[in-house]
Amino acid sequence: MSQWKQIQQLEIRLLEHVDYLYDDNFPMDIRQGLAGWIESQDWDSAVNDESMASVLFTNLLSQLEKVRSQEQNFLQRHNMKIIQQQLQRKYTTNPTSMARVISTCLREERRLLSSACTQEQGALEKSLQNSVAFERQKNMDNRVGIIRGSVQLMDQVVKCIEDMQDDFDFCYKTLQSRESSDRTSETMKQEVTRLQEMLNRLDFKRKEILSKMDVVIKEINDLMSSQLSPELQDWKRRQQIAAIGGPVLTGLEQLQSWFTVTAQSLFQIKRQLDKLGELVVKVTYESDPIPLQKPQLEERVKYLIYHLIKSSFVVEKQPCMPTHPQKPLIIKTGVQFTTKVRLLVKLPEVDYQLKVKTTFDKDLPPGRVSRQFFILTNNTKVMDIEDYSNGCLSVEFRHLLKEKKYINGTKGNEGLLSVTEELHSLSFEACFTVQGLTIDLETCSLPLVVISNVSQLPGGWASVMWYNLLTDEPRNLAFFGNPPRAGWTQLSEVLSWQFSTFAGRGLNKEQLAMLGEKLLGQHASCSDYQVSWSKFAKENIPGKPFSFWMWLDSILELIKKHLLPVWNENYIMGFVSKEMERVLLKAREPGTFLLRFSESHLGGITFTWVEHGENGDVKFNSVEPYTKNRLSALPFADIIRDYKVITDGVVPENPLKFLYPDIPKDEAFGRLYNSQPSKVHPYIPSTLIPISEMRSSASSTPRSCPSPEPPMTPGEFDMLSENLCFDIDTVSSNHNEKQTSVTVIKGTDYGAVWSFTPGVFRIF
Repeated sequence: MSQWKQIQQLEIRLLEHVDYLYDDNFPMDIRQGLAGWIESQDWDSAVNDESMASVLFTNLLSQLEKVRSQEQNFLQRHNMKIIQQQLQRKYTTNPTSMARVISTCLREERRLLSSACTQEQGALEKSLQNSVAFERQKNMDNRVGIIRGSVQLMDQVVKCIEDMQDDFDFCYKTLQSRESSDRTSETMKQEVTRLQEMLNRLDFKRKEILSKMDVVIKEINDLMSSQLSPELQDWKRRQQIAAIGGPVLTGLEQLQSWFTVTAQSLFQIKRQLDKLGELVVKVTYESDPIPLQKPQLEERVKYLIYHLIKSSFVVEKQPCMPTHPQKPLIIKTGVQFTTKVRLLVKLPEVDYQLKVKTTFDKDLPPGRVSRQFFILTNNTKVMDIEDYSNGCLSVEFRHLLKEKKYINGTKGNEGLLSVTEELHSLSFEACFTVQGLTIDLETCSLPLVVISNVSQLPGGWASVMWYNLLTDEPRNLAFFGNPPRAGWTQLSEVLSWQFSTFAGRGLNKEQLAMLGEKLLGQHASCSDYQVSWSKFAKENIPGKPFSFWMWLDSILELIKKHLLPVWNENYIMGFVSKEMERVLLKAREPGTFLLRFSESHLGGITFTWVEHGENGDVKFNSVEPYTKNRLSALPFADIIRDYKVITDGVVPENPLKFLYPDIPKDEAFGRLYNSQPSKVHPYIPSTLIPISEMRSSASSTPRSCPSPEPPMTPGEFDMLSENLCFDIDTVSSNHNEKQTSVTVIKGTDYGAVWSFTPGVFRIF
């Protein structure tokens, strides 16, 4: 079943989040119409490969045109044409942006499916996806709309006042033009009375409009402080969580709409006050309310405009190296990174060139860090209006960072923190004047980790996770001077996100429980146990030369590069202790095996199978863990298919029969087998077979079988063959029988290579 079909079967709660994923950047119509094709493309690689992204973009347009030509419904065909034109405008010059959007959507779909499989969301994810948040946003939409409607009604009132004042002004000047002899007449008295009534009505309307303005300004002030500002902070918090593998960040377009409509209302009120000021110049009188109240209202409006626009300057995309798109906030010196800032207020008043300047570690206290850096590339750019962001002002920077050289090798405050615990910041500044109001804009990235070697990446990512999990402070660069502890419930949820982000499937309760046992020991049963930063990332696991995080990160890398198909089929039990695997396998059929990650090796996977002796003894056999070097030579599914064991010279056989609990091996892994014997003639077909040599033992404790090494080179074979004698007893005299060349890999001695007619063989 395709991923998209699985998505459509999710419960309403999760489908609401899917709805937020798709907008004008990637319409759901395309996802629906091209589901199979979209899922078969490598969008993740295209994010960092512009030529590949360009090819995929061209192919997508071709696929869309093909679907459109086959569509019978005229309206649907028209809509697809509009979508096709929109995509061309948005992504023709920047196809990698399209690849990034689609990659993000597919990854979030996989995360949602993984969440549905575990049948329970973590506390963090629940807090970000709940009905209260949706209700709050609906309330916000309604409130912003009411304010906008009130301001537009005030426009009509101001126009009415202007008309009333024009009538009064005309009547007043007409009365003044009368002869002085007529001013004592009865008619004149009536005119004066009527003029006074007009002035009273005008005075009432002026007081009324000023009162309405006061109410609306108070409403906007309350909206900004009680809802708009918290919504912005909530978005920034969700940006932090998304950065460490949580739910994909959405809602910026909605925020921009709220900010823009609110700013439009404030600017409109300012114009209304300016208009009232013009009316006062023409007509004023004793106790005129406009000169008394207008200055105060103007100051309040300016204050709100200033703070609204100032807070609308945000980092839309946190600094990230294109080579590691799923690990933002880590920068390697000499490697380009990208970041993007955005102004959420979209108004004609600010539609002109706005220069943004970037500064690294601005205002950092002396001696706070042991290393100092500077931006190697141009640090000033002009914000542009981008079509695919609904016309907002934004700018993307592409920078290189370089470390400053120090005299006599002195770096200042060295040794207080490790390289990956030092936090840095990238600041953005701009300034512009709008309607006589000068506004200084400033924002900054989340704290960054700067590395000089890719080997520091795991430690850097641990720091990024710890910081963004435990604080919402935007610039606490001294965080690791005294890092807070993390509750296991919170931390385990973030660890599961790492697997759903990097490996496509998160961890279930049982797997998380085993990780808890490994990290917490006797405290594993306490869900609220507080884990220290040192225990998580710095201290070695008892009896091991590596920390808990280094061990877990090496497993993530192994899955991502070598075990992804097997992992996503849920065939790897993964996190299970040796004691527990014996309990699970003991009562199972002989040849039942399970797959688990090594506890003694960094980035290793092993399998253990059970055997039953004639006297009823139960034996457990574990192969030496396969690491990335060995898995580079042969896919893991093929290893399971072809694995052989030689026991006391007996003909090799595959002891692996059933994947725990009782799935036939070929039924489980058949679809994942990759390498097939070559059928190109006149060459003899060859097969790479992993073999372990195991001597008989009466012990029921797990026996470790050396896992295969990569095959030898021809030169190594020639040298080895001079010292080996082969005696092959052929059991068949049929010369038409098919020959097979078998590469046998035996323990750490590489084994031997020979061609033979299938039969019995011996090695001396």
